[in-house]
This record gives sequence, C-alpha cells and structure tokens, in this order.
Amino acid sequence: MGEDRRCRPGEPLHRFGPQVSLHIPWDTVESYGKLAEYAVGLGMTIGAINSNVIQDDDHLPWSLCNSDRRMRIKAIHHHRGCIEIRTQTGSTDLKIWLRDGTNYPGQDDLRSRQERLAECLAEIYAALQRGQRMILEYKFFEPAFYATDISDWGTSLFHCMALGDRATVVLDTGHHAPGTNLKFVVMQLLRVGRLGAFDFNSRFYADDDRMVGAADPFQMFRIVHEIVLADALRPDSGVSFTLDQCHKIEPKIPGQIRSIMNEQEATAKALLVDHEALATAQQADSVPSANGILMDAFARSGYLEQIAAERVGGNQSGLGRVNR
Repeated sequence: MGEDRRCRPGEPLHRFGPQVSLHIPWDTVESYGKLAEYAVGLGMTIGAINSNVIQDDDHLPWSLCNSDRRMRIKAIHHHRGCIEIRTQTGSTDLKIWLRDGTNYPGQDDLRSRQERLAECLAEIYAALQRGQRMILEYKFFEPAFYATDISDWGTSLFHCMALGDRATVVLDTGHHAPGTNLKFVVMQLLRVGRLGAFDFNSRFYADDDRMVGAADPFQMFRIVHEIVLADALRPDSGVSFTLDQCHKIEPKIPGQIRSIMNEQEATAKALLVDHEALATAQQADSVPSANGILMDAFARSGYLEQIAAERVGGNQSGLGRVNR
C-alpha cells in the first residue's frame, strides 16, 4: 500500500478502475483483438466476460436449466463463444449469471433442473483454456420468485466445488436476503479458497445497485476487514473487485468516482484495525473491548489530529477574522 491511491481532481479515473468488463452480446464488436488494443491505449485492460443469455428469446424463461436439450446446447455454445472472446482480449474470467428459475410450485422439477445445470456447467468448464477460470454468480430472486436455480452462495459453491479449482463464486453485495451477514459469507468463501470476485454496490431493499457505501458504510468496512484478515488485497490473491451498479439519478462517472472513494475509505479504515489488541480482547472474552476496537477503526481516521498538528502556530478562522 506504499502508493497514495486517492482520487485527485483531474487524475484519470482508469488509474483506480483499470479494467472494464464486457457483456456479450451487448458489447459485441467486429474485432475483439482491436478492442483490447484500444483499451491498452487508454491505460486499461479487459476484465471478465459476462455471458449474457437474457436477450435471446429462445432462453426465455430458461437457458442452461431448460428441459429442451436443443436450448441448453445453444446456451452452452454461447458460453463457449464467450471463452473465445476471453482468449482474444486477454481476459481470464468467464462470469456466469443466469435468470433461470421458476415462479410457481410445480412449474418444473427442481432436482432435474439442478442436474441439467450441473451437466451444462461441466461442459462449459471443460472448454476453459489454461489460465482461465469460471466465476459463478448467484441471485436471491428476480425474475424467478419461487425458486431461482442459483439463488445463494451455497448453491454456487456446491456447483463450483463439483467443477474444479478454477470455478469460484461471485459475491454481489446486493444479492442476499435482508439481514444476511455478508462478512460471514466472505469469510467462508475465503476460507475454502472459492471467492473469485465481488460485485460491489449498495442495497436498501433488494438488488438496488446503488453507489458503494450509500446504504451501509459499516457493512462495507466489515467486508473489507475480512479481506484484510485473509491477506486478499494482494493483486495475486485471485479476488477481483468490480463495481456493478445502475446509475439512474446520479451521473454515471461521478457515481463511479464516489463508489471508488468510498471503497478506498473502507479499505483504509480496515487497515487501521489493531489486530493484536483485537485478538487479546477476543481471547479475554472482553466483548466491549473487542467491539470497540473495530468501532474505533471505523470512526477514527486520525484526520482531525493530522490537520490540527499541521495548523500549529496558525490562526483559526472565525467570524471575527472574516475579510470585509
């Protein structure tokens, strides 16, 4: 962390968000090699390739879980095409999110759907080339409101563990039931080495996709603290950090900048935690002390002390010193 990474006025945003993910077919171009070269010219690279199957009417309502084998084969071919795009762009990750699921009890056999899903994921995983991996997202609901086929981190993890070491879980901070302890989920996925990526955003009610830290800055701090504990801030940790947001009211670029700054602030505060003191308090079963150590790091940045020291000998501002 030896370099000051704060956003400054006039500084290129790509220094802090150096990759951009593609959604296929939304971002289809004639030459992905030229697209990659263009990105490099801007000081950027191509991130994950998202295999978007929600635009094809043949995949309404289902793709990899479809009971029609022809539709499943078509969806598999789409994912294999995304793997080829990764090869052309230098990307390493195929990101999969499916809208597959049911809206009514009895609409389809849930066990059969999981079997079809596992079979299709295995075929896609087998097409991965060296150095490439699959990152599998989940979503609590929407548009399937009775049973989403990959509805939670446990279901995603089950499928990833069956596939192999190069299959990992994507944790979207908006894709959980209310009250879910995301720090716990992050810890578990890190513990078994299966946290592949984050989709950072904020939620107030469901999958709101608001700016990072807008809803619960303390939650963001707790998540990053777990990342710090696992030493997963390293570029080679295998954990990708992505902004996945839907800017409607706020302008997109200022919204992205604010999200990056909020994420940086949460990371800085997580690095302030006195882990030696925290461990001592935990071993002594001192609940107020242990909780207070985390709260102090979250609430106290040292900024006030810093600026007070810098202003020693200066004159305070006040109404009596206003120039007229």
